[in-house]
Amino acid sequence: MNIASYNVRGLGRGVKWAAIRRLINKENIQMICLQETKKDSIDKTLCQAIWGSDEVMWEMQPAINSAGGILCMWTESVFRLQNKVTGTGFILLEGVCTREALKICIVTIYSPCDIHNKRILWDSVRQLKQASQVRLWCVLGDFNCIRNPNERIGKSERLLGDNSIQEFNEWIDDLEVLEVPSVGRQYTWFRPNGESKSRLDRALISPEWRDTWPESV
Repeated sequence: MNIASYNVRGLGRGVKWAAIRRLINKENIQMICLQETKKDSIDKTLCQAIWGSDEVMWEMQPAINSAGGILCMWTESVFRLQNKVTGTGFILLEGVCTREALKICIVTIYSPCDIHNKRILWDSVRQLKQASQVRLWCVLGDFNCIRNPNERIGKSERLLGDNSIQEFNEWIDDLEVLEVPSVGRQYTWFRPNGESKSRLDRALISPEWRDTWPESV
């Protein structure tokens, strides 16, 4: 199953929709998870325009005062939704990967920046994972957090003394997930002037997911 995660920093119109559509077609994307849509409502017409086909399913979390927002889109021939859970900064989709007839959980993250709401997000996903009978888990998106100081360069280095790095790593350990190997750029967020950059986006998978799809990157 080919999944894309993309912080779009506002869905806007026209040019950005076309760029996402080209990405879906070029990479043969079967599910795309968009963060920071900045839209409080999304309808079928919009999803069809972005996906490039009327055969699209979707779930969304609205933006609040034009901030945040998550949109997940997929084709039902590849993924059949059975259950969903939404909470602070995440959407969980549980269903069947139809080709392999396997039940999977996909969690799209758009984490708040402040540590209080980060902890709410982390605790919610932790509880859902611990209660789940599904073994194939993928947690991906914009975590707004780094795992070690080398993942951030620039003015934001003043934040490295807080506990978020340690708490984030402890949360990953609690989930019993592994980070998917990364290819391409080391950093996923850049200031326009290039002075600051961070690795805020990643994908985490359960060992069972890795064993089922060992070539995941």
